[in-house]
Amino acid sequence: MTEVQAGPSVPTGNTFDKYGSTNPLVRRLMAGFEGALDELFTRAAPRSVLDVGCGEGVLTEQWADRLGDGRVVGVDLDDAKLAAEWSARERANLEFAVCDVGAAAGLPYGDGEFELVSATEVLEHVREPERVVAEMARVAARWLIVSVPREPLWRALNIARGAYLRDLGNTPGHLNHWSRRRFVSLLASVGEVVDMRSPFPWTMLLVQVG
Repeated sequence: MTEVQAGPSVPTGNTFDKYGSTNPLVRRLMAGFEGALDELFTRAAPRSVLDVGCGEGVLTEQWADRLGDGRVVGVDLDDAKLAAEWSARERANLEFAVCDVGAAAGLPYGDGEFELVSATEVLEHVREPERVVAEMARVAARWLIVSVPREPLWRALNIARGAYLRDLGNTPGHLNHWSRRRFVSLLASVGEVVDMRSPFPWTMLLVQVG
């Protein structure tokens, strides 16, 4: 899960290490997030995965271990910090590629090249989410797993903890604000939403493409 840059002038936003936090509340929230994600991943049972906006590759590495020799690729922006993290994640079936999913060129992969394409905490950062989702669906043979912060709950929680008050609780870099209904509508444009989970405070969908 990453905070993906939407353009050269847009900050990457919250770079807080959610997976490594020792804060009890953060750990509880992340346990809910990862549990819901695991349930959707298990239902999809993919043999290959493209993780768009993979960040430091925490989830991507877990999926590579789980798939055995199944191909797993993580893509994200060209960033020295990410490169350093990925250097410690060597696996025979795991690779990292530099790619800006928000760029006009799209994803450098063929139609249906991966059985599952994921994007966790990405679509709130990109300028053209409809185009990004269509591109993800193009390279997915069967499944998408996508999650976003649930709004307006996310901003309300930021305000409650005194964060980003000048921006009315909007996390830096968040260009899109997804209610559950709007998010489902977006993903329904590329396939059938077959499962939805709501680990607080996110919305997470499993979509069968085509």
